[in-house]
Amino acid sequence: MRVTAHPSPDAFLAVTRPTLEENEAANNLMLGVCLRLQQYPERIKQQPFLATVGDETGLILAAMMTPPHKLVLYARRSECAEALNALAHHLLAGGWTPPGVHAAPDVAEAFAQCWARHANVSFTHGMRERIYELRQVISPPLAPGALRLATAGDAALATQWMRAFTAEALPDETPSLDEARELIDTHLRDQTLYLWQNDGQAVSMAGVSRPTRRGITISLVYTPPAFRKRGYASACVAAISQRMLDAGFAFCTLYTDLSNPTSNHIYQAIGYRPVCDITEIVFNATQQNQ
Repeated sequence: MRVTAHPSPDAFLAVTRPTLEENEAANNLMLGVCLRLQQYPERIKQQPFLATVGDETGLILAAMMTPPHKLVLYARRSECAEALNALAHHLLAGGWTPPGVHAAPDVAEAFAQCWARHANVSFTHGMRERIYELRQVISPPLAPGALRLATAGDAALATQWMRAFTAEALPDETPSLDEARELIDTHLRDQTLYLWQNDGQAVSMAGVSRPTRRGITISLVYTPPAFRKRGYASACVAAISQRMLDAGFAFCTLYTDLSNPTSNHIYQAIGYRPVCDITEIVFNATQQNQ
């Protein structure tokens, strides 16, 4: 059993990409983030953690962390206790302190138990998510309005909406105002943020991110409470998804919170199909029994 730390996204992808692309939709986060780091190295603010664990049979485990975000894990098989143990030792030896883990439910649970023992921390279960994949759009009932690309003039509103989206969906990762504005400015610069507009007013938002070889992820889906239950989000996501398929992507992916039956229903209604589940587990910030 050997842990290999990779100094760059190039080195990490050289080892992991063929395996991750065997199920590209399920592994879109790890693939997409690493490809983005590879394409835009100037956007790296902190050194990412990139490591693999393998033996004579090949790759067993891949791990990626871009601080301050959680550790993302891919495991070739669910029974990988020895590999997780080796990874935990490697993280500790390098002074890495993941704030949590994001992985398939059994892998996330196994790593959390392992990390709790080695790092002497406690943990709580966070969001239970489901990854969906769409290859053909089912047009929803027509909602009034139309899709448009967000522009610089939308920056203030999109920043406000992004913070509101994160506060609802990922409360432990809510960015500061400056951080949110920087992320929105990047989306605007990359032309990856869209608004659904009705009667001259923006009523819903969604973006695209993390393109992989054949797919792209829909993210930042947010409709302010005053405009909900009118079909705007369905129309917005359906229109963006169709635009991505028309641009040459074979599929789109998105994440849902399994505790939110509304979002899980509306995405399936426009053609998204379940791929796999993901569990997020959060580690406490301070060690116990010091």
